[in-house]
Amino acid sequence: MAQLFRPGANSVAVIVLVVVVAAPAAAIALTYGFWMSPYATRQYLIPRQPVPFSHEHHVGRLGLDCRYCHTTVEKAAFAGLPSTHICMTCHSQIWTDAPVLEPVRQSLARNEPLHWVRVNRVPDYVYFDHSVHVANGVGCTTCHGPIGSMPLTYRAEPLTMGWCLSCHRHPESYLRPPGAVFDPEWSPPANQEAEGARLISAYLIKTEGLTDCSRCHR
Repeated sequence: MAQLFRPGANSVAVIVLVVVVAAPAAAIALTYGFWMSPYATRQYLIPRQPVPFSHEHHVGRLGLDCRYCHTTVEKAAFAGLPSTHICMTCHSQIWTDAPVLEPVRQSLARNEPLHWVRVNRVPDYVYFDHSVHVANGVGCTTCHGPIGSMPLTYRAEPLTMGWCLSCHRHPESYLRPPGAVFDPEWSPPANQEAEGARLISAYLIKTEGLTDCSRCHR
């Protein structure tokens, strides 16, 4: 009887079956890995700004409060970006001829706003309210990272849904007292879980609805 298949046919069949089964799973894993990577989330990316503003200098060294530039962070969904007049409050007196500040002076002279590029941004279909978070003990560095040590501002966290849910599921791990919300040097105490549980009660946070879809998608 003539042999229809060569001795290696079984090996070829096994390889083909493995590829057919494994290829979709590998494709899904690679796609998920890509979308979770800093390349897709734009994490650590430093966008080009009209002026190379240094939080390390202004916040870390000079001690400027976040609310001085981000004026609506306590009362609106959007924290606000600094206007030219805020910049010129100081720079009409110091560094008045610095070349790096020429865009600011031109902005004032032409009465045209500086076009800052937002670094930390969630998709348009996500509702995020700064005022609610800071009023309930979520500090600036929780989402924005070590802002006080950034010479140039970058996105420190991925800001993905999974990342947000990690806080909504366990807020006790992240909450801080009111006086520490805008402190760039704050670090959680050794008893953060117990302190966080106390703060949940103090802030009157209803944890049972924090992971509802309608919290962020409206």
